Amino acid sequence: MRWIDTHCHLDAQEFSTDASAVRTRAATKNVAICVIPAVELANFSAVRRLAAQAGDAYALGIHPLYVPQAAHEALAAVDVALTEYATDPRLVAVGEIGLDFFVPALCEPAVREKQELFYRSQLQFARKHGLPAILHVRRSADRLLKHLREVSVTGGIAHAFNGSLQQAHAFIDLGFKLGFGGAMTYERATQLRHLAATLPLSAIVLETDAPDIPPQWLYRSAEQRAAGQSQSRNEPGELPRIAQVLADVRGLGLDAVAEATCANAMSALPRLAHLLQAV
Repeated sequence: MRWIDTHCHLDAQEFSTDASAVRTRAATKNVAICVIPAVELANFSAVRRLAAQAGDAYALGIHPLYVPQAAHEALAAVDVALTEYATDPRLVAVGEIGLDFFVPALCEPAVREKQELFYRSQLQFARKHGLPAILHVRRSADRLLKHLREVSVTGGIAHAFNGSLQQAHAFIDLGFKLGFGGAMTYERATQLRHLAATLPLSAIVLETDAPDIPPQWLYRSAEQRAAGQSQSRNEPGELPRIAQVLADVRGLGLDAVAEATCANAMSALPRLAHLLQAV
């Protein structure tokens, strides 16, 4: 039984002192591959280095949270990097790209316009280079879908999906898989768990978004944190336990979930197939 964590930020500051140990722990739990998406130009080299060290995969792109401070020239630099590393088998997607209309500062008209420019441009790069896209989806599904219908790409993953059933099927119809992770583990997340239970299994991939989106067993409330109980960071090693929640809500065995979600990840990000063979 092997797992693919389709979204893990091992280059994040939270892992600055022990990324190798974190990855080793995940390997002991049969996490065979982590996909490490970049979020800005400054971490392109870091995600490439980490992927090469651990036999993992990476994606290159500018995250919507980093768009406000990015120079417009950064878009050309993304295209240059995608060209430079086009033959690197560990480069599996353009990402993390997308739109974020949850953070108030990102909803200002000028910032929304810049986000959409960066998103659309990076979709065009994905099409140009024949790569899938890893999408950041936060209160932005309909706008993401609008651009995808106008700039078609070879599929990819809608990361941390938390939209409606209609939106889910719209992404699926465009060739995308839907990323499910720690948010699904909360019993109060009834809509998300219903989607996890009823969407076609062929549409689902697993992810941690480590160090973010901790599963329920790692979460600490504000009151608990104030009382001195630290909130543990999320790690890729949590993926099998997250997968067990998916297995439980669907009434499946864990082996079946592992087999299906790995196949789905390779379908969404085809270069993973060769990497998995080498593990």
